[in-house]
Amino acid sequence: MHEFEPCTHADIADAIRCAAPEVFSTMLSMDLTGGETTIGPMVPGSHSGIIALLGLTGERSGSGQFSCEPAFGCRIASQMLMAEYQTVDDDVLDAIAEVANMIVGNIKNMLEVKLGPMGLSTPTIVFGGDFDTRIAGNPDRITVKFICGDDIATVQVVIAPKSTRHTPREHHHHHETHMALVG
Repeated sequence: MHEFEPCTHADIADAIRCAAPEVFSTMLSMDLTGGETTIGPMVPGSHSGIIALLGLTGERSGSGQFSCEPAFGCRIASQMLMAEYQTVDDDVLDAIAEVANMIVGNIKNMLEVKLGPMGLSTPTIVFGGDFDTRIAGNPDRITVKFICGDDIATVQVVIAPKSTRHTPREHHHHHETHMALVG
């Protein structure tokens, strides 16, 4: 087995700060400016926007997430699909899924140098009502807020080493993402 270099939270934050603006610039001709970066366990709080989640697998596993408010989602879809979207529909959700796929895919590619090969799942979109997302064990998340005009988007990545032993709690929830949908 090939030994890869350690990957720090700063490495992950740097990959996020590089990948998201690059995708927005190249694919959407939109300027995305990096804002606040936070590192730590998730702080509970409900969301009402659009979230696209993608799983990362390999020697290390985790997930990547892109989220934005519905109005920004419509703006992104309008720019990507060259049509006008005023409300969130399947086209808007598909556009957000594709943007998330490109951003998290680029992050994955940058981190593979240190983490080894990783797979990327198909995006899962969550939208509607108030909801919260959690990752079993509440590991540290690296979250970067981005600003695009008056809009804000967030990219979040969690990567943890694959564990060979489980605590009883982890055994029942290993590699699951829990979501509560209320609405």
